Amino acid sequence: MSVRTRSRQVVLTFDDGPLPGSTEPLATVLADHNAQATFFMLLTRARRSPGLVRNLLQAGHEVALHGLDHRRVTTLPRHDLAPWLRDARAELEDIAGVPVRWFRPPHGAQSPRSRLAASAAGLTTVLWSGTTWDWKDVSHEERVARAMRDAVPGAILLAHDGAADASDLATEEAVGGVDKVALLSEVLTGLEERDLSAVSLGTALTAGTPVRRLSFSH
Repeated sequence: MSVRTRSRQVVLTFDDGPLPGSTEPLATVLADHNAQATFFMLLTRARRSPGLVRNLLQAGHEVALHGLDHRRVTTLPRHDLAPWLRDARAELEDIAGVPVRWFRPPHGAQSPRSRLAASAAGLTTVLWSGTTWDWKDVSHEERVARAMRDAVPGAILLAHDGAADASDLATEEAVGGVDKVALLSEVLTGLEERDLSAVSLGTALTAGTPVRRLSFSH
């Protein structure tokens, strides 16, 4: 859910990508602020943009798994869950060329069974303690305010560089009109004003420990 740390760091995470035309401008903003992030990728998206996956790694970011597609893992048949996770991790590692350690279930939905299956697949389940609200139909100012309210040392902030759709087996339409570049720019500037840095989860855990809380949602 978050990281217990004495460092003034916030973990910045992005879901539902990579998405050409959206991911690259966000990566540019991250570079401008000397910030790192963890990108929780859908395999359906990574397959389409393998070069973009590797570019993010070369820029110092971290690749993690968001799913083979965007279905809730709590809806998958029992016998499908383990291979869904195992095969998705293996293919994403083949694309990225590095080990994949983290898994964020779509919608944050999980059950005791799915958590055990993720662990058996060699993945640690990661949720979040704060959000940019870039998925919610609110104003830009409300999104910035929410992100800054949640941005405390050790927080894991949720953001999106992509938008899952029917091709990813998503059942909900993404909110349109979100200026993600402006939102990220303002959030990173706000972090700097508080002497906070944005880092990947792996970086934060080099000097911190994970804060765990059972959170199951169907």
